[in-house]
Amino acid sequence: MHNFQHEIKACLEVLQNGGLILYPTDTVWGIGCDATNPDAVKKVYELKQRVDSKALICLAVDDRMLKNYIEELSQVALDIIDIASKPTTIIYDGAKNLAPNLIAEDGSIAFRIPDDDFCYWLLRRFNKAIVSTSANISGKPTPKSFKEISPDILKGVDYVVNLHREKINTKPSSIIKLSNDGQVKIIRS
Repeated sequence: MHNFQHEIKACLEVLQNGGLILYPTDTVWGIGCDATNPDAVKKVYELKQRVDSKALICLAVDDRMLKNYIEELSQVALDIIDIASKPTTIIYDGAKNLAPNLIAEDGSIAFRIPDDDFCYWLLRRFNKAIVSTSANISGKPTPKSFKEISPDILKGVDYVVNLHREKINTKPSSIIKLSNDGQVKIIRS
């Protein structure tokens, strides 16, 4: 357990200082940063060599945290979060209190509440949303395991979490877009 606490502490230090972490999530390994810090978000885009008009996924610990970042959390969203049997990312309209360069041009933002112990405690302790974007250069395949992460990404982050490095991930989350008018659209199943 000591190791787990040590990893959380190391990540918190980096996140609080606007740095980047490489960490295991409930799906694939993710590049993470403070989702409210535009400079940190800019570093993620630079590392991934990705234009910042493409929004990044964020993680929240629970619906209470989510309400800080979404204008209106609908019952539909809460139901989907509740019944989803696999990792599900939801794109919401009306993002707020986040780094402006994280939000899509239409004002939407993608969020997931991960079912994962490490992410849970990291988010709970950080008490803010954390970016989680796949650990690859834009356009390259998403790594299925720690071993597949490119040296450029490993060198480009401030801290690499020392857990679950042997785990093989099957695939990224499903993505659902929810509009304020109640429309539900499946982007990636």
